[in-house]
Amino acid sequence: MNKIKKKKAPNGLKDSFNALSSARKWLLFGALALAVSSTLPAIIILFIGLLPTITVLITDSKNSGKLIVIGCFNLAGLFVYLINVINHFTLDGAFSILSDAFNLIIMLGSAALGFIVYYEIPNLFIFLSKISARKRLENIDKQLQKIKEEWGPEIIDNQIN
Repeated sequence: MNKIKKKKAPNGLKDSFNALSSARKWLLFGALALAVSSTLPAIIILFIGLLPTITVLITDSKNSGKLIVIGCFNLAGLFVYLINVINHFTLDGAFSILSDAFNLIIMLGSAALGFIVYYEIPNLFIFLSKISARKRLENIDKQLQKIKEEWGPEIIDNQIN
């Protein structure tokens, strides 16, 4: 009997990178080095500004909701300074942005707001649902009281027993 051997398809980025020839790997590395060196001021601002998001990515990579919330808040705080460094594209401009403590507080503090939102929104929903449940119970009690007044307490007591 002829058995046909199936060739395994590469799964993941690691296998596809290993499938490249060494010349292509060097070409890819050179293109990446050129891109990083030509956009170095923006890369510096992104790396320092996105440290909280990178930390969440490393420490809690399975929790994508947390990463999205904190990353979006972090990018929102970082965006103004990234646009500023793109308009004045020098290393001195990038380092002057990073040397100001107020800028760092805004960049990294926006990620802290993301942490607060991520951890406190569920508590807010619990609080609001408890208030809603209390109001519904009060409405039910009012309706029962109204029925008791209309029908009389004897009929309701007989239905409970």
